[in-house]
Amino acid sequence: MLRRTILAAARSGRTRRLITNAPVSRSVVRRFVAGSSVDDAVRVTRQLIDAGLRVSLDHLGEDTTEEAQAKTATAAYLELLARLRRAGLTGTAELSVKLSAIGLLLDQSMAAENARVICEAADRAGTTVTIDMEDSGTTDATLAIVGDLRESFPSVGLVLQAYLRRTEADCREFACAGSRVRLCKGAYKEPESVAFQDKLDVDRSYVRSLNVLMAGSGYPMFATHDPRLIAIAGERAKWYDRSPGTYEYQMLYGVRPEEQRRLTTEGETVRVYVPYGDQWYAYLMRRLAERPANVAFFVRSLVSKG
Repeated sequence: MLRRTILAAARSGRTRRLITNAPVSRSVVRRFVAGSSVDDAVRVTRQLIDAGLRVSLDHLGEDTTEEAQAKTATAAYLELLARLRRAGLTGTAELSVKLSAIGLLLDQSMAAENARVICEAADRAGTTVTIDMEDSGTTDATLAIVGDLRESFPSVGLVLQAYLRRTEADCREFACAGSRVRLCKGAYKEPESVAFQDKLDVDRSYVRSLNVLMAGSGYPMFATHDPRLIAIAGERAKWYDRSPGTYEYQMLYGVRPEEQRRLTTEGETVRVYVPYGDQWYAYLMRRLAERPANVAFFVRSLVSKG
């Protein structure tokens, strides 16, 4: 119930104005967002890499409704790539791109072309891109665009969401040699007809999908902060005789940093998902929906700052 309420608030203009205009909100969001500028993104990336972590950078923005916005978002990624390259960070930092930010809701071919421009620039810079998955209405279009991109850029990553009923089958299709797949639980409000609603069902789907990816010949990327799922991934790595470096864990910036360091110390590959930019509201609301602990943190901050 709490998760559904928060996800509904993510679409509420009134709630958006209330939270984004609250002075305390920006201080709270710093825990989860690197900052508003490309300078902030590069600074945080360097800090994380120096700590032995890898990075996936997301320029915040989605639901683009004008072509000019899509062009601006694409240009932001190109600028980020140029800055990362000059800083010598592209060896361990990649990009995460939401297709809705670069025009998917306007025109699929526009989004595909903008994604190709970003992938070409990433390839020249010596890194790669993972295409984020969004709500279920965009799943087929996202898979189609990723399939086309992989013909020219085989290392382009794909995200699959365990709460969707289709995901185990999608994992079987994409668990192939050279395929990079990020498995997450999912953080959009979806109907029961397409998504599991109960947390236990989502967790079971995650484990089934994890098994498929570990058994395959691709490169799985397990995006989770759940201690039990992290432990299961480690057990399955031994079961399927996978050594560290043939898979990785992914976690959000600002969430369980101690666990990130622990896994790294044990020789595991850990990549931190780092968002930056001004359009942080929808991102923050999904983070709150994912973990009750995040809600408690936010409320405590409001009280302490109030």
